[in-house]
Amino acid sequence: MIDEKKFNRVFSTVLMSLMAVAIIVTACFKFEDLRGDTHGIVMLALASVASMTGVISTVLSANGAIMTFIFGTLNAVLVAAVALDNGIMGNFALHAFYFLPMQFVGIWQWRRRGAGISGKGEKEKSQVQARRMTPRLRIVVALALMAATSVAYFVLCRIDGTTDSFNGKAFLDAAVFTFNVGGQVLMSFAYMEQWVLWNLVNISSIGLWGYTTWGADGASGYTIVMFIKYCFYFVNSLNGLRIWLNLSKPRQNDEFA
Repeated sequence: MIDEKKFNRVFSTVLMSLMAVAIIVTACFKFEDLRGDTHGIVMLALASVASMTGVISTVLSANGAIMTFIFGTLNAVLVAAVALDNGIMGNFALHAFYFLPMQFVGIWQWRRRGAGISGKGEKEKSQVQARRMTPRLRIVVALALMAATSVAYFVLCRIDGTTDSFNGKAFLDAAVFTFNVGGQVLMSFAYMEQWVLWNLVNISSIGLWGYTTWGADGASGYTIVMFIKYCFYFVNSLNGLRIWLNLSKPRQNDEFA
């Protein structure tokens, strides 16, 4: 029989190590192009650290560890800084004004649900007591996400000037945005269903960056790295769903229900 804790520890270590290697190799290649550009080197370093903190945060989240929000806070700040420096104001606003404050909501909620706190005379708990949505709430959330994705798709099509025909790239972009927002809310409130959304986010992101890399103007180092990153994220989100299905199982005398 597989030792659950040992498997998760090995899985998480391997995933983070492979992503670290990918980030380091990419940064080294980019560094050669930035020799003498101090600002560019600093931003490359920030982007690399941001990518790594993002991976660590998602791995910790999959394992139900409250430290996910510490690395999530660092990631939100760093990504916001990189986005602002590159003039990507939508991404800056998303991370600075949504993802960053939601980390503190998550810490508050996860502590209420047992993560990182001691019970009365009990050993300190390291994992959050996850929960599952009611069937009615699942329907409400699904309808809200469908409506939000439709609105986001319409706005993106208007911006691109492609309202006369279906725009696959805009649809994936809209889905990534709305599922990210929804997934962060469910994550902060410790709902298992967040991992359904994270899987959809990662599948959509793989499609989006795959199209950008090979279906548009040809491959580039940056877009390939994004494609690879979301492949890692997808593998982790599958494991996260598996872990949280167990963490959210109803238990007798569950004080966090």
